[in-house]
Amino acid sequence: MDLGVGWRKDQHPKEGNAVPTWSGHTSDERYVVFDRVQKSYDGSTLVVKDLNLAISKGEFLTMLGPSGSGKTTCLMMLAGFETATNGEIRLSGRDINLVPPHKRGIGMVFQSYALFPHMTVAENLSFPLEVRGIPKAQREIQIRRALDMVKMAAFGDRRPAQLSGGQQQRIALARALVFDPALVLMDEPLGALDKHLREHMQLEIKSLHQRIGVTVVYVTHDQSEALTMSDRIAVFNEGRIQQMASPSDIYERPENSFVAQFIGANNSLAGVIEELEGSRALVRLSSGELISATAVGVSAKGQATSVSIRPERVEFKPELMPPGAHTLEATVIETVYMGDVLHCRLTAAGSDNFVIKMRNTQGQTKLASGDRIRIGWHPEDARALNPTTV
Repeated sequence: MDLGVGWRKDQHPKEGNAVPTWSGHTSDERYVVFDRVQKSYDGSTLVVKDLNLAISKGEFLTMLGPSGSGKTTCLMMLAGFETATNGEIRLSGRDINLVPPHKRGIGMVFQSYALFPHMTVAENLSFPLEVRGIPKAQREIQIRRALDMVKMAAFGDRRPAQLSGGQQQRIALARALVFDPALVLMDEPLGALDKHLREHMQLEIKSLHQRIGVTVVYVTHDQSEALTMSDRIAVFNEGRIQQMASPSDIYERPENSFVAQFIGANNSLAGVIEELEGSRALVRLSSGELISATAVGVSAKGQATSVSIRPERVEFKPELMPPGAHTLEATVIETVYMGDVLHCRLTAAGSDNFVIKMRNTQGQTKLASGDRIRIGWHPEDARALNPTTV
């Protein structure tokens, strides 16, 4: 089969940077394309439903969602380990549905590392080069370069069992990069690491992506990981993308209640649209209060809505409340110490789970259970959302 393999223009075989890539014509904005892709394992239930997605060359895109949302299935179809039931997946303009995994030129990093325990680190990295027929002298050059990338140059003679979890993950990453793929897929690669090491590796991977410019498709259910690392995030639920945008847009401007609740802490207040004018909605909460909010996904008076307000956007000191702030009476239920911040749970607006977040600074007002306070937020920080997913 002629796969149209060619060299990237910024690399040359004589330099030890030979990279087999698809030579199909495509714009950088549509480097990876899912075109109306569906996937069913039993012939009746779709785990991926009419997926349309375009990924730019050099982008770091994260597929984020709960277990069973379809994100890992999408990654496995792109890798070639699963086949789409319907639709087309294209890489650099070429349909790859029938191309076997080892001929796609894609690097892969798994949560389990998948290192060969009987091989040294250098031998693990040599393996993908050997199967591609790269000569020994060239292999040694690429192995050294890949180990340098992940700061593991001194570990080539060790076996995986002699490495820590973080070191093994670095080697798994180096093995995915050693043959210079233009696309790297990562499936929950940091899930087995402790919190401190996981956060450190997030920054390491992001820094490496920025240095070498490889396209990354990353799968996780960890929202903070997605917000930290990504250029864009595709939020999955029930086989569909609920929203795809930059991390700041996903967090600051969720398009439905699922995204608002899944990404970060969120206060959700049930209500009904009382008035609707352009992008502004007047909402009567279930507790009876009237508040103003940005209308998102709601279109008519009388429609049920869920008002989303982030805890850090709520103030309890009147002097700090912005002009035009909505204010409500609230009762403190408990305050939870979390080191750098304090989470205070309140009864407010008919909810017993209304949370405000306060910085733990010197002189911060201490709130105790039973305290009566007044809280407020700017109307622009409240979003009247469709209460159901799209």
